[in-house]
Amino acid sequence: MRKCVQWGALPLSVGITAALLTGCGWDGEGGESNGPPIVMGMTDEVSSLDPASGYDPGSWLVFNNVFQSLLSFPNGGTEPQPEAAEECAFTDESSRRFACTLREGLEFSNGNPLTSEDVKFSFERSLRIDDEHGPAAVMLSTIEEIETPDDRTVVFHLSQPDATFPQKIASGAGAIVDHREYPADALRTDGEAVGSGVYRLDSFSGQEAVFSVSPSYRGPARVQNSGMTMKLYDGDQEALKSALTAGEVDLAYRGLAARDIAELDMSAVSGQRGIKVVDGTSAEVMHLVFNLDDDTAGKLGVRQAIAHLLDRSALVRDVYERTAEPLYSIVPAGIVGHNTAFFEAYSDYPQPDKAEAALRAEGLTEPVELTLWGTPVRFGPGTVPALQHVAEQLNSSGLFRVSVRSVELEEYEQGMESGDYGAYVRGWVPDYPDPDNFTDPFFGEDNVLYNNYEPGRITEELIPRTAGESDRGQTVADFAELQHIVAEELPIIPLWQGRQYAVAAESINGLQWTLDASTVFRFWEISKTSRE
Repeated sequence: MRKCVQWGALPLSVGITAALLTGCGWDGEGGESNGPPIVMGMTDEVSSLDPASGYDPGSWLVFNNVFQSLLSFPNGGTEPQPEAAEECAFTDESSRRFACTLREGLEFSNGNPLTSEDVKFSFERSLRIDDEHGPAAVMLSTIEEIETPDDRTVVFHLSQPDATFPQKIASGAGAIVDHREYPADALRTDGEAVGSGVYRLDSFSGQEAVFSVSPSYRGPARVQNSGMTMKLYDGDQEALKSALTAGEVDLAYRGLAARDIAELDMSAVSGQRGIKVVDGTSAEVMHLVFNLDDDTAGKLGVRQAIAHLLDRSALVRDVYERTAEPLYSIVPAGIVGHNTAFFEAYSDYPQPDKAEAALRAEGLTEPVELTLWGTPVRFGPGTVPALQHVAEQLNSSGLFRVSVRSVELEEYEQGMESGDYGAYVRGWVPDYPDPDNFTDPFFGEDNVLYNNYEPGRITEELIPRTAGESDRGQTVADFAELQHIVAEELPIIPLWQGRQYAVAAESINGLQWTLDASTVFRFWEISKTSRE
């Protein structure tokens, strides 16, 4: 039977009385397979199998199923529960010391025992490597020291208060690796992965990853299938759609074009094809980012004019077939502290007169020339069409002459980092469902935007104050102020908030348990009805 997950006041041997997160998961042995294997397809790339490097949706999908973290997000939940840990808690009032006790009998898929030494090694390794494409700088920067008093106890000492630390380590950034299998100061590059998660990775190539249920898994998951094969279509939406309709894959996740989802949904409603569309909540967002050192995008009047001309409703209708929703702030709906700062400042329909006034106040009397930069796969298949739609909106006002450029991901990332682009797109799939993850990675030190914005009060006062508040409801006022500052200074403009979609054969069940705001795609929740 399923046991409880609860908060309570209990004494810990490593510190003072603290709020304690406990949970015992499932009684009995873990990792028992149940039901036939499943084949899924997606167009996202898997950039790395090493948790010290991969910081993209495809890689984290692998991490969340192959590796364990100390904590994990239960389906539909935003509060982490014990995973590899038996219990975890802050052991001081300042949210700077966090202790966990591991479950007994943890093993990696290769049979090696998992102890506190592996936990310490995994975090220190990520921080030491500090890969430019990895999560360490954004997710683990507050770790100052890690102690392991015994084989089952891990104590994190943080450099500053960080109430979101449990959520950070419940993500792919907290994946635990076997210290015997991974080099301490370099990435693993042999195409293999060894974890203690629900699944083990049997094989991986650029076209396919094969997973089987790990018999050594110990944790809260109850497995509904006997394995997963993940076919990778490298951005080819048509190939994924064809494979789904031909029955070559049982389900498609991340990668179908919005028009295809809408078409398949209509077919499902009318009872054709034996296919169903399952949707769930998501906090995935898309922003238009401005380089404030750019001669054009660096002018506030230009950014204000763009904000006054955007028609988000038309964008999500015409490009995304209503599979996304207009977003009017940097913190999306469903996340604590969300407001509509951009709606209040710029309305929800184009206002050419206000856009023109903003440009004239900047001394600009001729149409503004600007290039919008994007990349075709990383942030979803609709990225370039969306930028083209935005360009058409701006150009139709007569106030802009906007073009769109698309380059491959490696060149795109280099261009952002070197400041080559004045305006460019940035998608974001959250690491954990908290407003901190929609603000600190964008405005904090070593942020992911590279747009030369000086955030001032945001990073000097608001983010540090919210980070130390364990009651997230008490952060609403500070996050509201932060969102209004962004709407006023316009280093970025939010465009849309997505929903998650999976399109599957009628024989596939359980997808509703794996499409939620945590963005953890849980293989183990998915089952397949055998044909008689």
